[in-house]
Order: sequence, then structure tokens, then C-alpha cells
Amino acid sequence: MKVIAINISEKKGVPKQSIEEGNFILDHGLEGDAHAGNWHRQVSLLGIESINKMKKLGVEGLCTGKFAENITTEGFKLWELPVGTRLEIGDTLHEVTQIGKECHTGCAIFQQIGDCVMPKEGIFTKVVKGGKVIVNDKICIKL
Repeated sequence: MKVIAINISEKKGVPKQSIEEGNFILDHGLEGDAHAGNWHRQVSLLGIESINKMKKLGVEGLCTGKFAENITTEGFKLWELPVGTRLEIGDTLHEVTQIGKECHTGCAIFQQIGDCVMPKEGIFTKVVKGGKVIVNDKICIKL
């Protein structure tokens, strides 16, 4: 299990841009990201497997960050992790706080094909130990 991409945006409601490394702040999230803050959805994660599923349905132009996820992962089904699971990602430690979310009204991907993976397969975490995350860092489940 590893980090495929780290994605950031200064505004909400727009696709995120990929960066090589991110600074994740305790009880805040990804430094400089519009979704960071003192709440339960500080960091969003989505697997490349979910993105590839949407590509197979015919959605064109998909790449990391298009679902506004902060961390794109590879190697496991995120949505099967129970709330409360801790993930060691690079120097950081995250706690899963929510599985899925309500899709934004008028989501471009849902409009195009009538489905979207983020509401079912994306997860959210809060940062319980801050630090750096770099592309290709390993992700370890801590019980």
C-alpha cells in the first residue's frame, strides 16, 4: 500500500493539483489546502483502483486530484476500513473518521455518466500526528 499522489487546491469545488510532498498539520490537514481545518474531514483519500473503475465506465480525462482527494492511494480498498482505523502515511498518522460522502450537486462526473466513486469509496481522516508525506511513501494500517 502506498501513496500515488498528493493533491492540493486553494479553493473548494475545483480539482486539485498534484504536488511531490505535503506537510500535514496536527488537527488541521494538508497545509495550504482549502478543505483543511479543525473538523472531522481534514484529509480525503481515494484509491487509484476507484479512479480506474470510473475510467472503465468511459469517463475521460481522469487523473489524480480530479475527485478532490488529497491523497491518492494504491493497494487496498479504502472503503472497507472501519471508522477509527489509524493509517501511518509517511511521517504522519491519520485516523479514519468517515467513509464516503454526499456528492456535490451537479458533480461533473456524475452528470456525465450518472455515477461517481467518491461518495461510496472515498474516505476521510483527521491528522493525529503531523509531518511530511511524499509520493511513493508506504501506508501502514495501525490497529
